[in-house]
Amino acid sequence: MKDSTIPLAIEARGLVKRYGHKAALDGVDLDVPRGSVCALLGPNGAGKTTAVRVLTTLTEPDAGTASVAGHDIASDPVEVRRSIGLAAQEATVDGLLTGHENLTMIGELHHLGRKRARARADELLAQFTLTDARDKLAREYSGGMRRRLDLAATLVARPEVLFLDEPTTGLDPRARNDLWDVLEHLVDGGATLLLTTQYLEEADRLADDIVVVDHGKVIARGDSRSLKRQAGGDHLHVVCADRSDVEAVAGIVARFASGAPSIDDRAVTAPAEGGVGAIARLADALDDEDIVVEDLGLRQPTLDDAFLTLTGAPAEEEVAA
Repeated sequence: MKDSTIPLAIEARGLVKRYGHKAALDGVDLDVPRGSVCALLGPNGAGKTTAVRVLTTLTEPDAGTASVAGHDIASDPVEVRRSIGLAAQEATVDGLLTGHENLTMIGELHHLGRKRARARADELLAQFTLTDARDKLAREYSGGMRRRLDLAATLVARPEVLFLDEPTTGLDPRARNDLWDVLEHLVDGGATLLLTTQYLEEADRLADDIVVVDHGKVIARGDSRSLKRQAGGDHLHVVCADRSDVEAVAGIVARFASGAPSIDDRAVTAPAEGGVGAIARLADALDDEDIVVEDLGLRQPTLDDAFLTLTGAPAEEEVAA
């Protein structure tokens, strides 16, 4: 349950956006407290990007209301835009300008003045570990560097709320982890973030609150732990050393499980309520039958399990860049 004493950075009620006969958003509600991270999680076409476009005033909703940083998106869109930063899926910096020139230009567009804009550019380049590349053309940056520069650009005017649409799509694992470190640092400094993602690990690591959307509707919300609980409790998990023992192991596991075991090659998995005690009893039973196993443990549900349970489909597989 959210603390009602913390003011909301984002509040939306009944947002609807249609494109022809398709509802990209179909009555979406959101509450994002200041200083927190909310992840919109869902498959392609779920409505995540449309929600960001509506909340950042790039698209008008067909129905519903929303406020961002205390400003109504319909009646006060200019103040909304002054209060936010937006990092879209594609980098928006100018490849023909250096990193420092990009940030300085944006600062001047925000009326910081030349001197202040240059100082702010230096500050952000240091914050995003880009000082050594300050005079390199942005088109010569690596994918991870360019994404960091793009994020730095959204922070020039010190926005109250930051929207990140698929912030790490296309990055290699190392660059993704580097960007996650940066985002965690921003949150530690009090930033409010709303990010869209298909990466379960990203939502698990960064978000205080996860909102699962599918076909334009919110189908679940909560922190990572509560969503995982929706996929069920702990599971007994046994990997047999010999494939021929699988059926026998499944029969033994069934004696200690609270549901039917499933078999995947040499692995047997079944829901269990006995915790560590169930593992101990299962280990004794396997030993009594002289069955050798490679692995035996109590497996907790993952966010991937929860996603599969909620949407009926696995999360999008990561494609190598």
